[in-house]
Amino acid sequence: MSVRVVAIDGPAGAGKSSASRALAARLGFTYVDTGSMYRAVGLLAKERGIALDDDPALARLIDALRIDSAGERLVIDGRDLSAAVRSAEAGELASRVSTRPVVRERLVALQRAIGRRGDVVMEGRDIGTVVFPDAGLKVFLTASPEERARRRARELAARGEPADERQLAADIARRDRRDSERAHSPLRPAADAVIVDTTGMDLATVVDRLTALAETRWPARRV
Repeated sequence: MSVRVVAIDGPAGAGKSSASRALAARLGFTYVDTGSMYRAVGLLAKERGIALDDDPALARLIDALRIDSAGERLVIDGRDLSAAVRSAEAGELASRVSTRPVVRERLVALQRAIGRRGDVVMEGRDIGTVVFPDAGLKVFLTASPEERARRRARELAARGEPADERQLAADIARRDRRDSERAHSPLRPAADAVIVDTTGMDLATVVDRLTALAETRWPARRV
């Protein structure tokens, strides 16, 4: 594709958000967190009493929303949900609502519209396989389940939320199964994605690795 898009996929706790934000800042690209959109839909559906398997109601909900996603901020209908979508509850709701094809179809259309502007680092679970299968750089970040649970526990503790590492590991395993086994847009690396295992790697090392990959993909137009 003519515009530059970095597609970063991977399971929960693999370090996608931190790495994607840092990479976008280093490259001067726009950072887009697609997971926050699913989290917001899940939270708003629960808030409004909409069952997470009620496809017509979910479609009406999304069609009526004004979503403004820029960097780390997510504003919906003028309401800043940036902090709310980071909760553990929001993550669980997102995993459930994202199994609904009607939800994915609508949000994928929005994500494609954002990505076509170019110079974007977009992270999620199906960016390289569904949203932008022709992205110039596709990366699948992963890490051991134990590492992912530790990272999530630290993240929650930093926000003052209780964190049971053993329970988090069980939740992550359950979410992995749901995301990878769903019929629509399952979590999996694209055939041509570069798989980066971040277990034991600090953020700077991960970002250095991703930056080198980007520079390899676009050698004539230094990023």
